[in-house]
Amino acid sequence: MTDTLPALRLDTLDDDLGASLAALADDVRQPNGRVARSRALVDAALADGRAHYGLNTGFGSLKSERIEAADVATLQLNLLRSHACGVGPPVPRAITRRMLALKAHALGLGCSGVSPTVVAGLLALLDADVIPVVPEQGSLGASGDLAPLAHLALVLVGEGSAWGDRGPVPAADALAAAGLSPVALGAKDGLALINGTQFMLAYAAEVATRARRLATTADVIAAMTLDARLGSARPFDARVAAVRPHPGHAATAEAVRRLLAGSEIGPSHVDCDRVQDPYSLRCVPQVHGASRDALAYASGVVERELNSVTDNPLVFAARSPSGGDADGAPDIVSAGNFHGQPLAIALDTAAIAVAEWASISERRTYLLVDGGDGLPPFLVERSGLQSGFMIPQYAAASLVSENKGLCHPASVDSIPSSRGQEDHVSMGAWGARKALRVVENAERVLAVEALCAAQALDFRRPLRSGPGIEAAHAAIRHVVPFRTDDTVFEPDFAAATDLVRTGALAAAAQAEVGELP
Repeated sequence: MTDTLPALRLDTLDDDLGASLAALADDVRQPNGRVARSRALVDAALADGRAHYGLNTGFGSLKSERIEAADVATLQLNLLRSHACGVGPPVPRAITRRMLALKAHALGLGCSGVSPTVVAGLLALLDADVIPVVPEQGSLGASGDLAPLAHLALVLVGEGSAWGDRGPVPAADALAAAGLSPVALGAKDGLALINGTQFMLAYAAEVATRARRLATTADVIAAMTLDARLGSARPFDARVAAVRPHPGHAATAEAVRRLLAGSEIGPSHVDCDRVQDPYSLRCVPQVHGASRDALAYASGVVERELNSVTDNPLVFAARSPSGGDADGAPDIVSAGNFHGQPLAIALDTAAIAVAEWASISERRTYLLVDGGDGLPPFLVERSGLQSGFMIPQYAAASLVSENKGLCHPASVDSIPSSRGQEDHVSMGAWGARKALRVVENAERVLAVEALCAAQALDFRRPLRSGPGIEAAHAAIRHVVPFRTDDTVFEPDFAAATDLVRTGALAAAAQAEVGELP
């Protein structure tokens, strides 16, 4: 048994969670493990005859209401029931599963004071793939994600709903089918289960992971468009980045230079009379780079949160200077680690960063379909009879417009609750949900540009672009043919979006030019 859990990293989150939960399963079997030592402090506090928030008192504005010892377990169960008031459609199952794993990991860090049986119960749900049904609306992101986490925790005690093969089923039935029994809660257990940021965090991890993948993909698609539209590579000169040394600028400029290396198209128009390209081509390093830098900040916040304890009160066990728990004497501290503001601001930032990739992408798509520099209008030879790629640009524009509304920051809003006790809230749960919607929209907008750029590159034949761009072009042509006549574009959009979302388009380019920044 180790006295610490493996750190969680965004780039390898699923593998890291697996290792962490395996270590946690070992810990909860030990009579002197982290979870047991933390729990011992809760038991000692209950025996001292004093009031301790969340252990033998009410919650929120009811903090001064003392609970009799005989009612402590009922208090925790009532907490889950009363707080499970989420509404709206269910959270995607994969994100709920990650919520469950992150909750177990956070409790396993040993500062929550929960019963080892509770942590073991969460691990058993994961092992048996008994995944709760959690409504996506209802959290203020203040005392953590109270409503969604209450729905998550209800399944542990045999109430609420879990996912079955054909939809939601009663949790009691799901537990029985998996050979599991409901867990009996003790003092602090219910509170620790619903205090925390795991709803926001599960979404944030998805947002950050897909956005980081999108950073490279956006550069690849921009390079395709630049060459197809006969743009200049000079604005991507390393010296330009050096005199304005933002890391994201330098990374995007390097990526595009490597992708364009070896292109036959660039030299073919070296003597043209164009002085400068439109901003959507010329300023790709500045725009893409700024989003990269913003996303680096947001990803850092998410990764730190992955390794944080975010419930209340916190339980600090004594330790030796080289031990695994907090320094000093044992203590129980009521504080505010459940407040979602760090994630809320990071998610708003990530949404804005990703929306800018979509915004500039749609402008590049417009350049491709406007019929300039030898390309036919709407990228078809018989425009008029054929509408070609006219309406795909409309679709991209509609998604960009939608993102503008979604990028209004959730974190600047606050509605006091609980009779003023919770007088500032983060609204990070809404920030998390809408940030993922922005990412999904951006993936589709970039997919439209990728289709148009591939179509335009075909009109430059027999000239070929650089090996990286040609590989990306081939990946598109593997799933979507060159279009000579009008077609129903929906299947093309779906195929191209899949290439973008999974990172397959960027991977194809990197197979030729090496890993891009």
